[in-house]
This record gives sequence, C-alpha cells and structure tokens, in this order.
Amino acid sequence: MLVVNFAQQLFFKEMYLNDFLRFVFALLSFSLYSLFFQQIMIIDTHSHLYMNDYDEDLAAVIDRAKASGVGHIVLAGVDSESLDRMLALEATDPKLFCSSVGLHPTSVKEDYRNELALVKKHLDSRSFCAIGEAGLDLYHDKTFFKEQIVAFEQQIEWALEYDLPLILHVRNAFDETYEILQKYSCDKLRGIFHCFGGSIEEAQKIMALENFKVGINGIVTFKKSILNETLRHLPLDFVVLETDAPWLAPTPYRGKRNEPAYLQLVVEKLAEIYAVNAQTIENRTTENALKILSLPG
Repeated sequence: MLVVNFAQQLFFKEMYLNDFLRFVFALLSFSLYSLFFQQIMIIDTHSHLYMNDYDEDLAAVIDRAKASGVGHIVLAGVDSESLDRMLALEATDPKLFCSSVGLHPTSVKEDYRNELALVKKHLDSRSFCAIGEAGLDLYHDKTFFKEQIVAFEQQIEWALEYDLPLILHVRNAFDETYEILQKYSCDKLRGIFHCFGGSIEEAQKIMALENFKVGINGIVTFKKSILNETLRHLPLDFVVLETDAPWLAPTPYRGKRNEPAYLQLVVEKLAEIYAVNAQTIENRTTENALKILSLPG
C-alpha cells in the first residue's frame, strides 16, 4: 500500500511538474513571439502627411496608422515651400517620422540652384533618412529638363558623399534615369524607385542595379494596373511599401485621400500576388526597407 501511495505521489508530482514546465515554455514562447513581431512593423517608405490635406484630422490619421501596425513613416521632401512643414511634423514624433530632403524634378525651375543650395545646407546641419524626391519627370513639363538632369546628378553625388539612399521620382523618364544611375553605379549607391508601376523589363533593369528597391502603393490594387504581372517576375526581396499619401489611395478608396493605414490593403494584394500570407509581406518589406533607409531606432 505504501508503495502504491508513493507511486501515486510521484505520478501526480511529475504530472504537475510537466504541466508547469509546459506553461513556462508556452509563456516564454509567447513573449519571444510578441517581442519579435512588435519589432517588425510596417514601414511607409513614402508619404506627404505634412500637406494641408491633413490639417483637420492629422492626429486621427496617425492614430489609425499606428493601430494598423505602421511603425515608421518616411516624409518625402519636395522643395523649400514645404520643407518647414515637413520638419515640424517630424519633430512631433521622431520615432515614427523620418524626413528625406531633396529637390523634386517638377520643382526644378529658374531658381533651382538656390533650391539645391538649401538642400545642401540642411544636409550639412542635421541627419536625414534619404535624399529625395530626386529624379526626372517628362510627364508634366519638359521646359527645364536639362536642369532636371543637373539637379538629379548633383543629388546622386550628395547621396554618395553623405552615404544616404535616394528616393527616386521617375515619370515618363525611366530610360533617361537608368542611364544616369549606371554612370554612378557602385556599392554605395542605393535607393527606392518610388511609385513603381513599370514593365517587366524595367523591373529587371532595377534588379540589375542590385541596391535598389521598388516602392509599391495603391496602384497595385487598381483594376488595369500591370503590376500584377510585373511583380510575378520581381522577387519580393526588391519590394517595399509606400502610400504616396495623400495620393494614390488603394481600391476601394481610389480617388479619395490616402493614408498610411490603407497600407493593409496593399499588403493583402501583395500577399495574393506572391501567394504568401500577409505577415510574410509585412516582415519581408520591412526588412527590405531597413536595408536601404537610415531610419531611427
């Protein structure tokens, strides 16, 4: 009888011990899982939340962004007209926002050298996560195209000098942009082809540059977008997320004001294209962005 009682006590002690160990293991596993996925958050690599479109409800837009899992928002620079507003917004939450500085090709006018001097002054005075928007635009106006090239090449040289990535604006000028980038090709040159909506051939050329990614936004959800086919030939390693807010809201918000919380719709579409789950898209695009951008910790 004593033997039976002793055996029963050992059995129940072992059972309780096993249950306790399983509980501890589950708790540790959950903690590690939570820690990992809290660190892996969505990055909006291109936004203009500092524009007047958000004057009435910016705080709510930011709250929705955070609630949807957005951990960083890159405020893309355009020119001197919007620079102070951009930097003021960044100062409200430096862990969420990070600014780029540059001269947008459609802002290249007669006074473009003064604009470039201002960009250089800011580069010398503080840190930025990128240079841009910089690039070429033959869609709106070709009047200052030669000056656009000069401004673009100057910003490429600064990207190399300050070891910063480029945020590229390329519209109806892919071949011209690519030719210039090839002239400066080196391991240090890196960046993002913002608002990419191009062909398979263009995607392959970007892959050949090695250190460049493509920014995918709401365009990928549009019914007539060719990105569904293009992206099937572009590995996920080359993709980052962006909004270009307030423009290019994804379906079903197309034509309305865009915001970072809508990136979840872009994530869902990319998950469909790449035949993976949404978590994979979020993780991989975040990893890709962190390899390119100089973001705050």
